[in-house]
Amino acid sequence: MMMATERRTDGGGTIGLVAAIGSVAAVGLGFSITLPLLALTLEDRGISSTWIGINTATWGLAAIAVTPFVSKLAARTGTAQLLALAILVLAATLPLFYLSPFWVWFLLRLVAGAAVTTTFVLSEFWISSAAPPARRGIIMGIYASVLSGGFALGPVILSITGTQGLFPFVLGSCVLALGIIPVLCGLKVAPKLDRREKHSFSRFLFLAPAATGAALLFGTIETGAFSLLPIYGQRVGHTRDLVILLGIGVTVGNILLQMPMGMLSDRMDRRKLLMIIAAFGLLGAAILPLVAASFWPLMIALAIWGGVIGSLYTVGLAHLGSRFTGSDLAAANGAFVFCYSLGGLLGPATLGIAMDVWNPHGFAIGIGLFFAAYLAMLVIRMGLARLPKGVSKGVSKKVS
Repeated sequence: MMMATERRTDGGGTIGLVAAIGSVAAVGLGFSITLPLLALTLEDRGISSTWIGINTATWGLAAIAVTPFVSKLAARTGTAQLLALAILVLAATLPLFYLSPFWVWFLLRLVAGAAVTTTFVLSEFWISSAAPPARRGIIMGIYASVLSGGFALGPVILSITGTQGLFPFVLGSCVLALGIIPVLCGLKVAPKLDRREKHSFSRFLFLAPAATGAALLFGTIETGAFSLLPIYGQRVGHTRDLVILLGIGVTVGNILLQMPMGMLSDRMDRRKLLMIIAAFGLLGAAILPLVAASFWPLMIALAIWGGVIGSLYTVGLAHLGSRFTGSDLAAANGAFVFCYSLGGLLGPATLGIAMDVWNPHGFAIGIGLFFAAYLAMLVIRMGLARLPKGVSKGVSKKVS
């Protein structure tokens, strides 16, 4: 998620990069423990997958609400200071889930969702500020790989600690709290934010639909998959010890394929690449039910599928950067963040409902419908782009 603000400092160069990437690595690891742990805990308490999805979607609601205010708060408190505070709030919230009744979980999700959104927005802004322009793609690739590595380790830790009792909640809280250490080390070199806002991001929501649509789709699939994939695994017959490992398949593929897909996006039309990724995502969703009952074929399918669709975020941002510059790019990045957060709100709720409607493969069906909708939008958009200007404008007006 890119920060829609002006930069005043370079973010501290290498020191800043280590601080920002180190902090978000700890948060990513803690978050990868949190999402499946919360879903499985609610399943144990007899909560339906529909309500699990709705509760998980509260993350997205909090993200949408807090994103417009992060830059203002950081300008007043300091980037590193607000980042450290957000990490501590997130860490303090996690054990409270275990100790609270279900209705309180909605309030806790709001608080934790606001905290984790603030964490990712500020850390990614810091990384973007500190990265040399000529190496920004490589740096973002390293960041994505480190973050994916954290997401892969979370399920491994849960397989060792188990998902019962208070201990995994406390462990996840401790892992999250470790994220403040690199932040404090880079306190003096953290970038400062300008309080001025050049443009409202709302008008950019539809100016680059290939990019903002990719953010919406990625937010939908990422949040929905990490929260509901363990439940899908249980419904197709896998044991509790195995289903918490399914997320590893997705993240390992993401680690291995993120940088190659980024390099490919520099060599071809990014809209066409996004179309290929969407088509592959749709194909993967169709294949999942065929291999779901066998653990290792499912893991391999998730690794390949997850690695390719994980590039939606990177390629979408790259396409956005090719369309806009300066303050327009900052505002467009704000729209990108909003769409990603909206996906986090829609994904778990709709996939949870799909899993109740089409048991046990509603998870794959719901994901397939999302990819089909995005693919159809790209086909229509690119088809309009090929028409003469006068014709395409007339068609666009009729469509709108």
